[in-house]
Amino acid sequence: MIETFAALLLAHMLADFIAQTPGMAEGKRHPGIMALHGALVFALSAAALGGGWQVALAVAGAHLVIDAVKTWALPAPVRATLTVFIVDQTAHLATLGAAALLRPDTAATGLWAPWLAQLTVPAIVVAGAIATILAGGHAVGRLMARYSAEEVPQGLPDAGRLIGQLERAMILLLVLIGEPAGIGFLIAAKSVLRFDTAAKEQKAGEYVIIGTLASFAWALAAAHATMALIAAAP
Repeated sequence: MIETFAALLLAHMLADFIAQTPGMAEGKRHPGIMALHGALVFALSAAALGGGWQVALAVAGAHLVIDAVKTWALPAPVRATLTVFIVDQTAHLATLGAAALLRPDTAATGLWAPWLAQLTVPAIVVAGAIATILAGGHAVGRLMARYSAEEVPQGLPDAGRLIGQLERAMILLLVLIGEPAGIGFLIAAKSVLRFDTAAKEQKAGEYVIIGTLASFAWALAAAHATMALIAAAP
């Protein structure tokens, strides 16, 4: 079961956060773009499973239903919230879990069956990295969007996004290698580097603190979830 879930999880992360461009994400109200996204979910799921097109088709269908409800039933301001993002991703993960529970041997009978023991953990690590680094960026961005109208600290273009990705990647690495204590030094280092910005005014300080804590919290949760899946792998 874990092998099938890991394969579907990897496909989902690739489909939602790598293959799906910002233009596709914003244009899903167009039926053609929605269908293209569903086709990507199907193709990546079938490839990750090494076959199992029936399971891949069911997962892609469920994915489309969830995305269709979010896209056409909710107004744009609501779709852009962190709550909807979390509910959306939780629903997707629930469908993957249901598929793996109902058809646990799909990956074991697929093209990758002879190498499944060697491929499962790397698949979980890659999926966990995408969830930690890229999905975390979407989550933190939605949380911080409410402050977009405020006068917030300005710096290099996309620097904040890159810093967030790097810090979440480092947290994941520290958890995976069994050195979570190093995260304390990461927090201390960022506090020192951001001290001047945070000390300028209250708004700037609060903005930095909220963004940093949200990023660290997401990374820790995703990293430990990744470790739990690795521990459950055969």
